[in-house]
Parts: sequence; structure tokens; C-alpha cells
Amino acid sequence: MTTTLPHGTTPADTGRAPFPWRRAALHTGALAVLAVMLYPLAWLLATSLKPAEEVIASLNLLPGRLEWSNYTTALEGVNGVTVWQLLTNSLLIAGGAVLGNVLSCSLAAYAFARLRFRLRGPLFAFMIATIMLPHHAVLIPQYIIFNQLGMVNTYWPLILPKFLATEAFFVFLIVQFMRGLPRELEEAARIDGCGPFRSFFLIILPLTRPALITTAIFTFIWTWNDFFTQLIYLFSPEKFTLTLALRSFVDASSQSAFGPMFAMSVIALLPIVLFFLAFQRFLVEGMASSGVKG
Repeated sequence: MTTTLPHGTTPADTGRAPFPWRRAALHTGALAVLAVMLYPLAWLLATSLKPAEEVIASLNLLPGRLEWSNYTTALEGVNGVTVWQLLTNSLLIAGGAVLGNVLSCSLAAYAFARLRFRLRGPLFAFMIATIMLPHHAVLIPQYIIFNQLGMVNTYWPLILPKFLATEAFFVFLIVQFMRGLPRELEEAARIDGCGPFRSFFLIILPLTRPALITTAIFTFIWTWNDFFTQLIYLFSPEKFTLTLALRSFVDASSQSAFGPMFAMSVIALLPIVLFFLAFQRFLVEGMASSGVKG
């Protein structure tokens, strides 16, 4: 039996959708970008399992022989300090910085966003202008102050400034979020007898949770990865963080232990990844809300 096609049609036009070339190109490009971004991480994981001679001599991504002793050496730590002590030091500094930034920046943001006082506009503009101030411009005066206070080689120079709302970026982020909250909530609380501090802690602060978690995530990551500031203030091995300990594996006068160094790098990366994955939903929500409201 012969089927006659209508005039002007071809067999390809009957029930078969055209191949989505544009979508395929977009997906291919996205996969290529993803591969480029993930390659350094894959290289780090592979190199952490390579023997020392293979790290420099071989360009292959996969190790020829798995060297699990790199992780054993990394777990033993450096300079007589175990990796668990280094991890505890890093968590102590990062945790203190997170607590200080969340508390102080939210208080400063509440004053700028919800309270009315003289010179609020100029003070807010001055605070925003400090974002453009390079960190190294205040590093030397800050070091002199902490040295005169006897706080060098302690964790105070790394934690104490966070309790003074010195991170203008996070103050601005939380201000943008708080400006989108209805003022009727505070007015109703004021009628019930709530003062400014009680309204802040019981009403405003819980509603600002996405912005606060965004602040906590960025503060944790930036503090955890900070090398230069920790290098200036800390010089006792028992006070070292994981970031400073990595430097001890590289020796200019003798053979460097690249395998254990990359193994400790993987260990140092795990808390950041876990912290980010646990709160990434709030991070996206906080950034989106702070960008829209204001």
C-alpha cells in the first residue's frame, strides 16, 4: 500500500522534531566551562595521592601509583602539631570571626536601616566609602596598635576587629535586606512595649536570617583562607592554622613534601565545602533578596 504525502512536505517533516542545535551548543559550552572549573580540584585530589617524584616529573592527571602515606604524613601535622590541633585553631578563628561579623554588622545595619538619627546619611556614605579602602592601607597601623596592646601571637587581632563592624560590605548587604522589611512589625511591637533592642533581637534579627547566613558563609570562607593576616600575627607553631601549616611543607633549602602538602590541602578544603553545601540555599536567598529589596 502506498501513502501519498501532501504537496510541499518531506518525510522529515512528518512527526519528527528538528534537532535542537542551539540547546546542544549551550549544554556543550556549559560542560566545557564546568570541566575547566573542576580541573584544578581534580588535579588537587589526584596529586594528593601521587609519590613525591611523580608530582613534578609527570603531567598525567591520574597517579601511576597511589601513595596513601601522603595522608598519613599530613594527619601527623607539622612542627610537632597534629592536624587536629591545626584544625581546631582554624575553626576557633573562623568561628569567632563569624560570630563577630554577624553580631556587629547586623547591629550597625539595624541602626542605618531602621533608626532615625542625625548624620545618618553622611555616616552611611562614609561607611560605604571604606569598601574601596585597601586592606593593606590599614594593616601596618593595625599591627602597631595590637603590638602595643601585647596581642601579637594571639588570636585577638584576627577576631576582635570583627566585633567592631569593620566589614562595610556585610553592613551594606544586611541594610539592603532590612530596608525591605515592613515597619508595621516594629510599630506593633512598640505598642506592646518593645524597645529598640528587644525589637531587634525578637523581630528583625529572625527575619534577616538569609542575609545573616550569607554573611556567615562569606566570613567563614574568607577567614579560613586568609594567609597573609595570619602570617603577620601568628608565629608560634602551636597557634598555627591549617593555612599556615601548608607553608611548612615547602622548604627552599631542601626537598619539599608536595604530596603531604596537597593531602593537607584536601583536608583543609573539606570544612569549607561542607559549610557551603549546608547553607547554600540560604546563600542564594540572601543574595537575591538583598539585591532586590532596598
